[in-house]
Amino acid sequence: MRIDSYETAEHQKYVRTFLDGRFENSAFCLLAPNGQDWLTKAGRGPEMVLGHRSSVIQMKTVAAKYPDKKSGAQAIVQDFHSVRQALNVASADQRVLVIVSGSKEQTDGLRTSLQSVANEERIVGKFHFDFDETSDWYKQIKGLKAGPSIVVVRPGEFGMDGAVMKQLPLAADSSEIIKTLLVANSEFAKTTKKKVYSSHVAKGTKLGIYFDSVVPYGEDRDGDGKIDHRGGPPRGGSRGGPPSR
Repeated sequence: MRIDSYETAEHQKYVRTFLDGRFENSAFCLLAPNGQDWLTKAGRGPEMVLGHRSSVIQMKTVAAKYPDKKSGAQAIVQDFHSVRQALNVASADQRVLVIVSGSKEQTDGLRTSLQSVANEERIVGKFHFDFDETSDWYKQIKGLKAGPSIVVVRPGEFGMDGAVMKQLPLAADSSEIIKTLLVANSEFAKTTKKKVYSSHVAKGTKLGIYFDSVVPYGEDRDGDGKIDHRGGPPRGGSRGGPPSR
């Protein structure tokens, strides 16, 4: 699970629980299905916790101890804090974004009915999904027809805007939505050049692109509770067990 940590202080606080009070831009730990009990030590990434060569083997071994009790098709559908954040993450991950737009009453049922869509084997992991009740983001999306709908969006290069690839009514059936998403993903893959981090950042800097985050950017690598703006101690390896309760 990845937490989009720069959007809330609550999520940054959660990341700190895995890094001895530090905040860095990634953390890794295997948790039990209850989401609480630690099954491994924690660190910045899988290789720090499980080792470079045995990560997949160890994860399969742990997973085998917790057989599925429900179908993966019942997994909840992703939802961001805002379309603004969803666009930014979708652009960074180079995925098509699906926005379910409408009032709570109009879209609540879709949180359940879309589970079979979002978790379909040809769909899962290839898109980002977001539910939004506001109209604050309308101007960010080119070609959008205002009103309740399922909007399939090509995120802009820097995640500041997007363009409609397809717009469906909320009442569209699952088979139609899946077909639409598969076509959109194929088109997106064919017409989108893979980003190279260094040149992408350089271009964004040159153009003056800046994503104004809700919480301060940066890491707190010394664990003093404040974001470091210079230096910081070396990144450590894996940590011990979870904090005492």
